[in-house]
Formats: sequence, structure tokens, C-alpha cells
Amino acid sequence: MRGKKPATYEDIVSLPDNMVGEIVQGELFVSPRPAVRHALASSVLVGALGGPFHRGQGGPGGWWILHEVELHFGADVLVPDLSGWRRTRIAELPGPAEGFISLPPDWVCEVISPSTAQLDRGRKLQVYARERVNHVWLVDPLARTLEVFRLEGNGWHLIRTYAEDERVRAEPFEAIELDLGELWSSSADQKTSGQRQPSP
Repeated sequence: MRGKKPATYEDIVSLPDNMVGEIVQGELFVSPRPAVRHALASSVLVGALGGPFHRGQGGPGGWWILHEVELHFGADVLVPDLSGWRRTRIAELPGPAEGFISLPPDWVCEVISPSTAQLDRGRKLQVYARERVNHVWLVDPLARTLEVFRLEGNGWHLIRTYAEDERVRAEPFEAIELDLGELWSSSADQKTSGQRQPSP
């Protein structure tokens, strides 16, 4: 949903709690809270990356990995599903009273849906390139794909598209192997049965 006049942060503050507002290139975009499959993919990624990179458990550490934090870049307000900063660039996060971060991340991940795909692939990628975010992941739970982009010059280079149940080492988190199948599986006994149940 787009505003018809230049949006302000007050437009976001006035939204109901069950809606997510973003301001991109002067326009207000409003979307509902993520659907279950969207939330599953995002939650699994938080767990997979948070241990080895955020906490340094079984991995190199050295990152802040945050979920749905507001990013303020001038008049633009973006809320990616996941954001990551190398701790060499930001030693401490803003205090409890701060509701946003203005330092561009080193990595962002957008879990796309049919209602957000155009925004995620278009205007938001343009803003991330302008702000010199080094890597962007686009995760599509319906297509079961992970697209890994690296910033080169002023544009994005698609490094590779991974799909289905691949086990991958994807930039900038090559230090661990990620099981993509866990991002889409709705089966509670996936690991014990050895077989993935069909999606409803």
C-alpha cells in the first residue's frame, strides 16, 4: 500500500501493531506481519547464523545478527527480515531507548512473499546498493530458493541461486554449512524419518 504524499515517520508510528511500515524513496509501504512459512524461514536462519556468528558458538563470531530491526537511511526507513553487522564496524549496539540503527549493515536478508517481492527486488535493493551494503540474500519460501548477491561497483552481482535441500556455504557466512531444507520443512520428524513430508 503506497502513500500518495511524501511519507514521514509519523505515518509508520500511527500504523496498527500488526502491520509493518517502511518508507522507500518517499513512499509508504505497509504489509501485514509475516505468514507462517515466511516466519519459519526467518526463524531458522536466525538460529543457524546466530550461534556461530552472533555468539561465536561453533563458528568465528564477530557479527551482530538482528531480526526485523529498523534501518534509517536519511528519509528511507527499511525493515529487512535479518540484518548483520561486523563487530569491527560497530562495537556496541545502540542503547535500549534507541529504536533504529542508521549505520548500513554488511549483510541483509529479505524473505520475500508475493506481496513484497516487487519492493524487495526493486526499490529496496536500490537503497541497499546506495548505502553500500556488501551482501544481500533473497529467500523465497514458496520457490524454495536462496539468491546470494554481492555488491560490485554500484550494482548487484548474483553469485548463485541455491534451491530445495541443498547444503550450501554462502557469502559472507561460508564458515558454516547451511541446510536449506530446514528453511522450508514443516515436518516435525524431518530429522528422524529421513524423509521430507509434502507441504500442505
